[in-house]
Amino acid sequence: MMDKDWKLKLRYGKTKTEFKHFTVLADGIVGELKDGFECEPGNAWMSMKTWANSADESADMIQYVGRQIGFECKGKIEIYETEPTEPPKDEPYGYGINFTPYDAE
Repeated sequence: MMDKDWKLKLRYGKTKTEFKHFTVLADGIVGELKDGFECEPGNAWMSMKTWANSADESADMIQYVGRQIGFECKGKIEIYETEPTEPPKDEPYGYGINFTPYDAE
């Protein structure tokens, strides 16, 4: 059961984590996505929220996860420190994966 006060406990130091929270965006190509993910094949941005040790680890995570679900990073990766919507765990992890297709001009 998730503690509904996890965000307050994290903010005020009652819960500790070695990880930082990031939102990562990757430019790439959607192929055949695994079940549970939807996007037209072609150019798209993939976004994912992560709890990770560093921005570099977060970039590695989106590339690895993308390959596992049918997305290939082909260019720019943007990383931002953001407020979490899920609590940290004992290990780095990603959640909240979304795709935004676009037309290449």
